[in-house]
Amino acid sequence: MLSERSAAVVGATAGVVAEHAVEITAAFYPRLFAAHPELLNLFNQGNQATGEQRQALAAAIVAYAGHLLGGSGSSFAPVLRRIAHKHVSLGVRPEQYTIVGQHLLAAVGEVLGDAVTREVHDAWDEVYWLFATALIAEEGRISQRVGADPDHVWRPWRVTARTVATAEVISFDLVPTGPEPLPTYLAGQYISVAVDLPGGGRQARQYSLSRAPGAGSLRITVRRVPGTAGAPAGVVSSHLHDQVKVGDILDVSPPTGDVTLATGADPLVLISAGIGVTPMIAMLGHTARLQPERPVVAVHADRSPDHHALRSEMLEMGALLRDFRLHTWYESGTGRPAGIGTAAGTGATPGAGGARGESRHTGTVDLDAVPLPDGARAYLCGPLPFLRDARAGLLRRGVPAQRIRYEVFGPDLWAGSPT
Repeated sequence: MLSERSAAVVGATAGVVAEHAVEITAAFYPRLFAAHPELLNLFNQGNQATGEQRQALAAAIVAYAGHLLGGSGSSFAPVLRRIAHKHVSLGVRPEQYTIVGQHLLAAVGEVLGDAVTREVHDAWDEVYWLFATALIAEEGRISQRVGADPDHVWRPWRVTARTVATAEVISFDLVPTGPEPLPTYLAGQYISVAVDLPGGGRQARQYSLSRAPGAGSLRITVRRVPGTAGAPAGVVSSHLHDQVKVGDILDVSPPTGDVTLATGADPLVLISAGIGVTPMIAMLGHTARLQPERPVVAVHADRSPDHHALRSEMLEMGALLRDFRLHTWYESGTGRPAGIGTAAGTGATPGAGGARGESRHTGTVDLDAVPLPDGARAYLCGPLPFLRDARAGLLRRGVPAQRIRYEVFGPDLWAGSPT
């Protein structure tokens, strides 16, 4: 809880801070990296280049201030958990919050100038440290639960298999190099993989585990990220595709992630686009092995059947279920990102070539054409516009918001306001 004095100041200045939040975070990162270049390894430089990281940080700070002031109608806890899981996966340490706080408050002063009086500075410093201590506490709980040591988060793992899934997607099987057992994990979780890049520098990326628990190894399925629309090509995905072969060693962090398959027998709706299929494969495989009677509806959007990674595996696992249906939507060679449409104008037509248990369509996804079982739980993964439209479609169909979970790869620009 904010102190009464700080609450009054934050309430009076929240609008100004929100208006300049992205400008503040844009000033923050250069200050931080100039003073602590070692932290460049901790932050995704691709997201720095696109500006997505500063947008996500700005949104989180503004949302948390609103939470403290009681102005938010939704709980901030899911946002806090999501951030904490990412931090544990990357090995963020408690003492680094002091460094971040120092440069973030300095950036506030740099952008807002004389408006930042000592009283204003102290009030927003209190907001930051309430946020930081909440994250530190949650990260401590997660670390204890998954057996992660923030000082030694990275462990060497050996690549035991490399499988080409599509022209732009490769799967890697991983096992520990030492005597430690394979870690337990939940369907839907991810690991971080850190690589040393040619020319110096080190970067880490999160990759969903694309196989259900219990297989004797971990598997990640990596799409080569192209450079498009001003965004640089993915340096880690390119390195994995071009350089990593069977027998190589990768630094891997323990599995984390809060978007995991719920227990129970409720019907499942798994909705994905592109490489967002990876956590869905783990959820589907887990269900097929342990709950084959659980109804599952899968919906996937992609550019073409040739771009649909792990499709045959999805159908094989679906065949083990008593009640499974796969609905695929493929775009007709335009190269545009797959998306969600409405009942009118999608051009969706069940076409030839669909396998048994599959309804294949051309165009963009029309959720109104998908039979949804009563009482379903829905899991979504894909590009953010796709997630927004999919969630809106599910809400329109009567699926309660609390039964819809989503995973987004990269900074969560939706955090705090999934409407």
